[in-house]
Amino acid sequence: MKVSIIIATHARPDSLTRLLASLATQLRAGEHEVLIAENGTPSPARIDRSSIGAEAELIHLHEAQAGKCRVQNRTIAIARGEIIACLDDDLAVADGYVAAVEEFFGTHPEFAAMKGRILAAEDPIAKAGAMAPYLDLPIADHGENVVEVRGVLGANMAFRAAALRQVGPFDERLGPGAAGHEEETEMSQRMRRAGLQIGYAPRALVWHEVDASRANRERFIRIARERGYCRMLHEQHSSYEVWTKEVVAAARLAIARTTGASIARLAREERRLAIARGMHDGLRRLKPGS
Repeated sequence: MKVSIIIATHARPDSLTRLLASLATQLRAGEHEVLIAENGTPSPARIDRSSIGAEAELIHLHEAQAGKCRVQNRTIAIARGEIIACLDDDLAVADGYVAAVEEFFGTHPEFAAMKGRILAAEDPIAKAGAMAPYLDLPIADHGENVVEVRGVLGANMAFRAAALRQVGPFDERLGPGAAGHEEETEMSQRMRRAGLQIGYAPRALVWHEVDASRANRERFIRIARERGYCRMLHEQHSSYEVWTKEVVAAARLAIARTTGASIARLAREERRLAIARGMHDGLRRLKPGS
């Protein structure tokens, strides 16, 4: 089966180069293609096509306007693979990643989509110290066995092209460059509503960069609040439900602070409260007639 590998990128030329280098030895002419989906930069990044091998197919789409989902949808529309693998640019794939994606879909016909394994490339505590819980790394590790899961994670996911044609493109209101987040969550929900199954592939492993500058409490809370707002864009939640979530989250955080909880516990509770407040933002901003 032909595999199309789509790499979403925005202003990370060094990271993109590292990712392409990690893929290079795994690509075979005629069986794999790499599509760079770049957005939000005034001009296209310079990409050394020889970095993925002389025979590998590479297509580079660029949009100056910000919007990961928009350019990703454009790229999916021209991809020729039966399998569409989507990667973020701040990763490196493990040896055998591409073969693991092929094996997963070849041996598990019951799954329409794949959630790949994501581990930190370095020890987060060694890089960020006590602030490591605020890194908000998209880690995905459900163990060593293939299991059914509720959803994919945008940094490392793959789909049968036929399934994407069935359920439609990513919601362009969501994701980086738009509302910020939740595009993979919305897609996962749509797939499950269509009766499609999603599986976790432990051997489809990527290593996520650990950027200590992201271990920032204010950034962590801002992102969580954005996630809450995004949730209101694609889910139905009543005023009562949102108010209840916020009250419970505030109480949990107060208890954690009073009892001297660990910074990891505090970060989890702060995230919970920020998401609830973001949902409250959505109630106000998305109210009909507002």
